[in-house]
Amino acid sequence: MLDQIDVNKTVDKETYRAARENLGAELGKLQRELKEEKIPVMIVFDGLDAAGKGLQINRMIQALDPRGYEVYAAREATEDEVMRPFLWRYWTKTPEAGKIAIYDRSWYHRVNVERFEDEPDERELAEAFKDINSFERQLTDGGAVIIKFFLLISKKEQKKRFKKLKDSRETRWRVSAGDEARNEHYGRYLAYNEEMLEKTDTDFAPWTIVEAEDKDYAALKILIETVRQFKEALEAKRAAAGKKTAEITELAPLKNGVLSGVDLAKTMDRETYKKEMDRLKKRLEFLHSEIYRLRIPVVLCFELGRRGKGRGHPPAHQPPGPQGLQGGSHRLAQRSGEGPPLPLALLEPDAEGRPHRHLRPHLVRPCHGGAHRGLLHRRGVEAGLRRDQRDGAHMANFGAVILKFWIHIDKEEQLKRFNERQENPEKRWKITDEDWRNREKWDAYETAVDEMLVRTSTTYAPWIVVEGNSKYYARVKILSAVADALEARIKSCN
Repeated sequence: MLDQIDVNKTVDKETYRAARENLGAELGKLQRELKEEKIPVMIVFDGLDAAGKGLQINRMIQALDPRGYEVYAAREATEDEVMRPFLWRYWTKTPEAGKIAIYDRSWYHRVNVERFEDEPDERELAEAFKDINSFERQLTDGGAVIIKFFLLISKKEQKKRFKKLKDSRETRWRVSAGDEARNEHYGRYLAYNEEMLEKTDTDFAPWTIVEAEDKDYAALKILIETVRQFKEALEAKRAAAGKKTAEITELAPLKNGVLSGVDLAKTMDRETYKKEMDRLKKRLEFLHSEIYRLRIPVVLCFELGRRGKGRGHPPAHQPPGPQGLQGGSHRLAQRSGEGPPLPLALLEPDAEGRPHRHLRPHLVRPCHGGAHRGLLHRRGVEAGLRRDQRDGAHMANFGAVILKFWIHIDKEEQLKRFNERQENPEKRWKITDEDWRNREKWDAYETAVDEMLVRTSTTYAPWIVVEGNSKYYARVKILSAVADALEARIKSCN
């Protein structure tokens, strides 16, 4: 999902300066309160090379009392540190009660940079993730607050920044051969980081992804999130001690955007569409027989799309053959004692338009029932999103290929399709008063969808956003994605 996040978000200078002044004052005040409550804080800055981690740390600490924080920059492990467990050197840099430790890269170096360079085996990697989660859990159980930022930029922007640094004699030393290698293999390195985020985004130490191409936007997002988490930590500590807590003023967070970067102008003419569909049908006929032969279960989810997207008739409903296909609402592929396994299942909204049970609450609650987004509500939603990840992991561990499609259209296209249904007696049943009411909450739904896509897209069950204004283009993209995924799994079995 990292490659689908819209990194081009910006904020104008005037808005940034005004917000920074207010947030900076608030941050300084909260730092003093954290000291009084003896709450240790650890702030991790990670992400892609040249994404501006050092710059953002410098901007943050301008609002802090220098007597109350320490900054630790990444460096090569010393000979003494190499002889010890890799987390030992970070244990020695944990903050005392009431202090703040800020890390320019951290223990995550083990599972992104070192993984890229050394390619550890799966057992070593799994143990590293386990150790990291245990490390963070032990710290938060002891009262520490861990705030983690992942700064994201595109391959093109990263290369541009490297060039600028190398063009100056004073800064060219900052670009290493390793930096350039990771840019050259950007996709592989991004995939490693996506897995890192997926396996270490926990209730007790969640990640915040920061779109970092606009440095002011990134700084504003970091300040807003830091202030929010400082306030929540104070509220929780005081509530546990039976102290009265002031009402938390909810900040408007800057959410990750996937949908804002979708190019809905993508289209396909009928002639090209027919050629592509003929080609894909032949390709899928072979792949379908192979997954049936190899007993590979496949789950295709068409979930929670806006009404009018055409999700009720995706091309996956036109399989190359009936063997091994199980469709319909809320049904998963299952083994039958009377015959061979049914390896292909479709998950989609039911006949009444209700979406699959495990995703609905996390989308509807933020969109309905007012603007309240308190601590308990937010944690409830986040816990639900992580539960969805575990459900997907369970199916993936069984061996299933899981693909989740979000078919995206714009507001104008939806209105056009609504009107067409309203005016057609044979299709009028497809549209309800609820559809029109939900349309009025378009922006709220889009914010919730963005959060859902980012938080529940995993390496084993990815969301694929489909540009749906052109039905021809959408159908071809969906079938191509299915074919690519099946080919990759079949290849791994041979």
